[in-house]
Amino acid sequence: MFRKPSVPQIDARSVPDTAVLLDVREHEEWVAGHAEGAVHVPLGQLPGRLGDVPDGSEVVVVCRSGARSAQATAWLAAQGRRAANLDGGMQAWVAAGRPMVSESGAPPTVA
Repeated sequence: MFRKPSVPQIDARSVPDTAVLLDVREHEEWVAGHAEGAVHVPLGQLPGRLGDVPDGSEVVVVCRSGARSAQATAWLAAQGRRAANLDGGMQAWVAAGRPMVSESGAPPTVA
């Protein structure tokens, strides 16, 4: 059975406004709602798009609930990148009252 890897975690309320957020959700999830300024690289595309992930600073990786982003965080660490998983994902982001935007023009939601 799938287990979430043990990786560094950060609480949504503790993410600084200057943090680099890497959203690894699928396109439809991204369109529905995401953190403003986040970088979007779906998990399945991450190995081929590592160059799209800012280097030199810690990256906070996010998905819907924290499972896919934990996988991405572990993979990024294996590539020598500093990364932390957003504990609880976008669901926790919304619960913490953090701002979101959508690409559809509709109010942002976590899909």
